[in-house]
Amino acid sequence: MTVDAHHHVWDLSVRDQDWIPHHSPLRRDFGLADLEPEARAAGVTRTVLVQTVTVPEETPEFLALADAHDLVAGVVGWTDLTRPGIAEELSRLRELPGGTHLKGIRHQVQGEPDPRWLLRPDVLRGLRAIADAGLVYDLVVLPHQLPACAEVAASLPELTFALDHLGKPPITSGALEPWATGLRSLAALPNTVCKLSGMVTEADPASWTVADLRPYAETVLDAFGPDRLMFGSDWPVCTTAGTYGEVLDATVQLIGPADRTRILETTATRVYDL
Repeated sequence: MTVDAHHHVWDLSVRDQDWIPHHSPLRRDFGLADLEPEARAAGVTRTVLVQTVTVPEETPEFLALADAHDLVAGVVGWTDLTRPGIAEELSRLRELPGGTHLKGIRHQVQGEPDPRWLLRPDVLRGLRAIADAGLVYDLVVLPHQLPACAEVAASLPELTFALDHLGKPPITSGALEPWATGLRSLAALPNTVCKLSGMVTEADPASWTVADLRPYAETVLDAFGPDRLMFGSDWPVCTTAGTYGEVLDATVQLIGPADRTRILETTATRVYDL
């Protein structure tokens, strides 16, 4: 059995996804009915649905989807970390239909101009509320923001931080530094985990090979170890570079047989309490 710890859905008739360029093949609806046949065919039995836009309406919608579909075992939603009543908001979300599926919170930190945004006092207050609620915090950041990630994870040892997409290394260029140093500083903290996700779209979407991805996968495997790594498809974003099956197959090729059960199932099950 395989757990996909990171995918999305969206319906453009409900709201725009303003991060998608107008010419992109992603500018159409992607729903669970599109994902499920591909995921099931690849042996995926459970998934984690992750937020895409910073609006409060999306998370209740995702919780309702999880409530209605047995494929979705967990939701990483969004709420404003800086709001004074964040603890009450988290409680409210958990009381909604599907609220038991709320497993984590994410904010688009990669879009914040301040590289130390995570260390702002109002943000730290919100992160403490997430820890108190027993939830995970997903980090979607760029390499230059990794030092702040390590600082905040060190200051909140009671909160588990899940790094999405390896911290978006520059795979197209082939460079490892300074990404690798920042990643290792984060991985040195025991309350951090990492998703093997988003690699094919950080590489050249038209010509990537498993060999292109290998130095980055090996770096995170060495830094985090298989007990703190989990597979994520990043569907449907990944479809700009390959099919669901191709992305999973590439991940399997990048990890040794002894590590596959942990990376493909056990870590995500434990981290997100699926």
